[in-house]
Amino acid sequence: MAAITYEHIKTCKQTGARLGIVHTPHGSFETPTFMPVGTQATVKTMSPEELKEIGSGIILSNTYHLWLRPGHDIIKEAGGLHKFMNWDRPILTDSGGFQVFSLSKFRKIEEEGVHFRHHLNGSKLFLSPEKCMDIQNALGSDIMMAFDECPPFPATYEYMKSSVERTSRWAERCLKAHARPEDQGLFGIIQGGEFEELRTQSAKDLVSLDFPGYAIGGLSVGEPKDIMNRMLEHTTPLMPANKPRYLMGVGSPDSLIDGAIRGVDMFDCVLPTRIARNGTLMTSEGRLNIKNAKFERDFGPLDEKCSCHVCKTYSRAYIRHLIRADETFGIRLTSYHNLHFLLNLMEQVRDAIRHDCLGDFREEFFESYGFNKPNAKNF
Repeated sequence: MAAITYEHIKTCKQTGARLGIVHTPHGSFETPTFMPVGTQATVKTMSPEELKEIGSGIILSNTYHLWLRPGHDIIKEAGGLHKFMNWDRPILTDSGGFQVFSLSKFRKIEEEGVHFRHHLNGSKLFLSPEKCMDIQNALGSDIMMAFDECPPFPATYEYMKSSVERTSRWAERCLKAHARPEDQGLFGIIQGGEFEELRTQSAKDLVSLDFPGYAIGGLSVGEPKDIMNRMLEHTTPLMPANKPRYLMGVGSPDSLIDGAIRGVDMFDCVLPTRIARNGTLMTSEGRLNIKNAKFERDFGPLDEKCSCHVCKTYSRAYIRHLIRADETFGIRLTSYHNLHFLLNLMEQVRDAIRHDCLGDFREEFFESYGFNKPNAKNF
């Protein structure tokens, strides 16, 4: 039996969005879902117990960063990533490819792999599909990602074509190097930028390799929202209906809903915790910057409609004080709230699919959040 399987529950009659369950060696989770990002074996400022409290069914960790610190050998010696960080639910590890291409000023791409420099100390490093698999096998995550090239946006058609072809060859090497297929599922990553023809070719190449799940990469990298939605509409029908579909690096509320409508099951992003550290909150009525002076004597909750522990317990005035005073507890509270908001949003999306009304839910949510206003901005 495959390490990762997808169980389809229902398709929304109004939108075509799908409700499902992904089964893994460390438990199952309902989809569509949002995965909090725990880059260095921790979701910033959050404990594993708090993540469970807010309903997180799966979290993501980063292969590149864990390879450098503390080292995949140490995590393997600890009994794997689950034991190392005291998390007994599913974990997805990304390949590290995005970090190689985004953090390093120097890099040289060869067929064998990528030469680059450590983003902290400048030392020379090399990452290949085989090395990427070796690291993730040592980490022991439930879902591993194939090593791919992460091209910039925009890129020329010629560059993207070459990149897609290399990513397909690397994907095949990843499958051959994967040492634990019985308890770790390996996902392929569909690339192609904004070119439908290349997305089609990438999907065809990867589907022929029969991965247990597929991701859509190269979106949410600076392209306009309409291009992302158009690429999703083109790409998801090319992906197997009986396997999970994962859109990488997406976490704004509007994109989560629009992605689900277009057939995506899994999402991840550092957005909710990153903006939380700057005092920006997601609420039922849109963005809220808690540092604003108008909240100095506001003793109400962050969000009247939110059921999270933070909104039940602490006031806007208190949280504003903590953030302005640069207190860690303030960041903990804002991070907790934002993650709860997105996880609860996905629960509402799943419920709307069950009742065949996700389109109506989208309109109501966009109206209350402010996305329908002229010149409305995403995060």
